[in-house]
Amino acid sequence: MIVPMIHRNLRREDLVCLVAEIAAADPLSAREAAHKLECGQIDLLLDLPGALRAVRGRGGTPGALPLPILWYVPVRALLRGRGEENITIADFTATIPVAFVSSRSARRFGLGEPALTTWTRTLTSLPTGSVAQAERAAYCAALAIWWAGCFPERVNRSGGAGMLRAYIDFAAGAFERAARILHAKSPDTSSVYADASDKAEIICTTLRSARENYLGKDKADAELKRLLKGLG
Repeated sequence: MIVPMIHRNLRREDLVCLVAEIAAADPLSAREAAHKLECGQIDLLLDLPGALRAVRGRGGTPGALPLPILWYVPVRALLRGRGEENITIADFTATIPVAFVSSRSARRFGLGEPALTTWTRTLTSLPTGSVAQAERAAYCAALAIWWAGCFPERVNRSGGAGMLRAYIDFAAGAFERAARILHAKSPDTSSVYADASDKAEIICTTLRSARENYLGKDKADAELKRLLKGLG
């Protein structure tokens, strides 16, 4: 099941790496960054303007940072710029590309109308209202958002500009289905999916902006470069 995992999986060494990159990209912020790390103020550290500059890197190349941080920091900044302060939404949004970036299963559905048809058929083939159906709905929704947000040009190429809207609408509906099924069984997870359904378009545009403005259209790290090559 696709659930927020960036915060849960961050290691101290990842944060030490971020502080080092902040010091290299923005020396004036180095002391503040180190202080927040030592005080355990992780969210404040990740929200520092210096963290965003560290992700952007130097000379057009993203900073030498772990992939979860490369995605989370700009995603969080972009969402805050839209007035969206919910950390869980930022975590979930950044989790999507991190979860799928090296996933072979994410590529087996193809693109365009065939993918939408396959996802829909997969959902309807499972017992109605089952946890299995909820899990698959959330997975397919996140997959649609990943394609539409991180590779919109490929989605458009597969079916025109309307296909992008179809992906976002499918994701919103599938997230809503997952939230409805899990409401009694797993209320916290249900709440994440309900928010994702309401904000599917914002999540999509945030991923697109993060990729284009911070990570670069064609590279973020070795994993992302390999994936893009495989998609070409």
